[in-house]
Amino acid sequence: PILLPCCYDGLTARLVARSGFEATFMTGFGVSGINGYPDTQLVSFGEMMNAAQTVAEGLSNAALEEGGGKTSIPCIADGDTGYGNAINTKRTVFGYARSGMAGLMIEDQVAPKRCGHVSGKSIISFDDAVQRVKAACDARDEYESLYGPGTGPLVLARTDALLANTKNNEDDDGFDEAIKRCLAFVEVGADMTFLEAPRTKQQMKDYCSIVPKPKLANMLEYGNTPITSPKELKEMGYTMAAYPLTLLSASIKAMQRSLDLIKSGESTEDMILTFEETKDVVGFNWYAKEEERYKTD
Repeated sequence: PILLPCCYDGLTARLVARSGFEATFMTGFGVSGINGYPDTQLVSFGEMMNAAQTVAEGLSNAALEEGGGKTSIPCIADGDTGYGNAINTKRTVFGYARSGMAGLMIEDQVAPKRCGHVSGKSIISFDDAVQRVKAACDARDEYESLYGPGTGPLVLARTDALLANTKNNEDDDGFDEAIKRCLAFVEVGADMTFLEAPRTKQQMKDYCSIVPKPKLANMLEYGNTPITSPKELKEMGYTMAAYPLTLLSASIKAMQRSLDLIKSGESTEDMILTFEETKDVVGFNWYAKEEERYKTD
């Protein structure tokens, strides 16, 4: 599958691109986190749009730095619940497309939504969920009618019905509902589906065998879904694998450790890059080349 380390700002977008990945995903959890909030839709559509523009610019700058005619890697953005009704969802699709996002994810939670691996989730009705996804697909097609074939963003339709509906580990009602929704999302035009938080590898295999079209796996460390190797995910039938919190969690751990070292008066050298390396990562070397390119006497 295509591996998607998830980014949430210009720096993480640059890091993913510079590491040679084929694509990335802008995580709402990460965007919320760097703004100092949990992933409970406290961050607005406008703030997510700003983040998308920053991510898109980080990806394009990384491509320009590499040179050789390299194009920017695509990014799928977290569209949450579409930020309102079906009409709001269509505006969300258009907004992300104009921001440079190659696709977006739309889910069936009740607003305000929350992280798919925490308790307290609620989902909208089956019919409302299908209409929400249909609106996103219609917006994709309308965007293409305005700007040309292939310009419409990929629509990734997500359901949280499994964890929201399942009362205990032996109850499969939530899984059946989740499969039903994924099939309906495909029927109304979704390009990909994402069944959030399967708890067993058997559920992952069943999902892939039943639902057609490309599918996304969510590899959240310490979450509800078994962490599975890319090789096994491909054998199951997954098309993409997202790693939603790896970069955010790793950076938090490193920052906490560095703060402890500073507080105790110890050296942080083992925790950090050299100043020259840091300058290169954030773009100083590229900037210097550009500056020289347009230098006047």
